[in-house]
Amino acid sequence: MFASSRVAKVDMASLTALAFNCSLKDSKAKETSSTDVLLKQFLDALNPYDVAGEIVRAADYNIKPGVTSDEGRGDDWPKLLKKVLAADILVIGSPVWLGQPSSVAKRVLERMDAFLDEKDERGRMPSYGKVAVCCVVGNEDGAHHVGAEVLQALFEVGFTIPAGGSTYWVGEAMGSKEYKEFKKPPKVVDKWTKMLASNTAHLAELLKARPYLGIKGGR
Repeated sequence: MFASSRVAKVDMASLTALAFNCSLKDSKAKETSSTDVLLKQFLDALNPYDVAGEIVRAADYNIKPGVTSDEGRGDDWPKLLKKVLAADILVIGSPVWLGQPSSVAKRVLERMDAFLDEKDERGRMPSYGKVAVCCVVGNEDGAHHVGAEVLQALFEVGFTIPAGGSTYWVGEAMGSKEYKEFKKPPKVVDKWTKMLASNTAHLAELLKARPYLGIKGGR
C-alpha cells in the first residue's frame, strides 16, 4: 500500500500549469490550431484537480536561438521564462512535422538548456520539482517519436515526467482530417488525456510537498 503519511498536504488550488502551443503559425493567422484544441482539453482535464492553466502561443514571441536564459536585445524568452519558473506543470504542445516536433517546440526546449548551468548550491536545476508533459497532434506518423524527443529533452533539463508522459492524436497517414474538426474528442484520446491529467496533478502535488533534496556541494 502506498504510504502517503510522509507527504505533507498541499492545497492543490495553488498548482498552476503553463502550456506552450508550438504551432508554426502565430495567432495573427486567425486560424484554429489543432494543437491548441488538445492543449485546452488537457488543461480542462486538470480543472477537477484545481490546477489553473494558461496557454502561450510560442510563435507570437521572438524566442531567439541560443542556449542561455537571455540572448540579449529583443529576446522575449526572459519574460516567458518567468512564467515557466512560476508554474508547477509545463506542457509542450507540438504538431508533427516531417515526423518530428515543430521547429518552434525545439526552440523552446533549446532555451531551457540553460538550466544545466543554473544549478543552486545543492545541484538542483530551476526545473527541479516541476512536472512536464507533451501533447501531440498531426495527420502523419510520428506522434511517439515527437513525444520521445520532447520528453527526453525535458527530463534532461530537470523536469519530472509522470506515468504516461504524453497524450496525442494522429490522423490517417497523408489524410486531410485535422483534430480541430472533431466536435468532441475520440473516446480513447479523451480517456487517456484525463488519465494523464490525473497522473500529472498527482505528481505535481507530491513534488511540491516534498521537493528534491539535491546534494551538499552539488554545484
